[in-house]
Amino acid sequence: MSLMTHWPLAGLRLTTPRLELRLPNPDELSALASLAAEGVHDPAVQPFTVAWTDVEPEQRARSVLQYHWRCWGVWQPEDWELNLVVLRDGVVVGTQGISARDFAIRREVHTGSWLGRSHHGQGLGTEMRAAVLHLAFAGLGARHAVSGAYADNAASLGVSGKLGYREDGIEHHVVRGKSVVLRRLRLTADRWREGERVAVKTEGLGECLPWFGLG
Repeated sequence: MSLMTHWPLAGLRLTTPRLELRLPNPDELSALASLAAEGVHDPAVQPFTVAWTDVEPEQRARSVLQYHWRCWGVWQPEDWELNLVVLRDGVVVGTQGISARDFAIRREVHTGSWLGRSHHGQGLGTEMRAAVLHLAFAGLGARHAVSGAYADNAASLGVSGKLGYREDGIEHHVVRGKSVVLRRLRLTADRWREGERVAVKTEGLGECLPWFGLG
C-alpha cells in the first residue's frame, strides 16, 4: 500500500499559473525551515500574533518543523489545519495554510501564510491565497473565509483587498508588550464568485473529503 492509502492528503495538489501548493516532503519541509531561518519579515515589525519569528534563526527553523508535524499528528475531520508548501519552478518560497473547526456544520475557514523575504513584492501572496480560497469555496463548499492582519501590515491587507475581503471588526492584541489593533476580514462565497480569480487546478481532492469532515 502507498502512503496515500493511509494519508490521502499527500496526493492533494493545487496549481496556479506560477505556483504549486502541496504537503511538503521531508526535503521540502527542510527547505521551508531554512527559509524561515533566513527571515520572513522586517525584524522591526511583528506581523504574527504568536511571535514565533522573535527567536534565533535555528529556533525559527525548528519551530517550522515542529509546527507542521504537530498539525499532521493532531488532524481530525472536525478540527484540521492544512499547511501547504508553496513552490515556484520547484523552489520552496513559503507556506500557505487553511484551517477549520466543525467545518461540515460551520462552513468557515481561516487562512494564514508567509513568504521568504526574498520572494516578497512579486504578487505571490495573492496567488497562493487565491489557490486555497478556490479549494475552500469550489472544492469544499465553504460559505465564509476569514483572515486578519495588524493595521500596519499593508501587504497582507492589500492581498485581502484584491481578493474581495471586507472588514469584519477589530481585535486588540498585545505584541512585543504593546497594544496593537488586528483588523478582521471576511470573504463570502458570493463575493468570491463575483470576483476576478486566479486560475487554479485541484488534484486529488476526492479522496480527501472525509478528512475535511465531508461525506
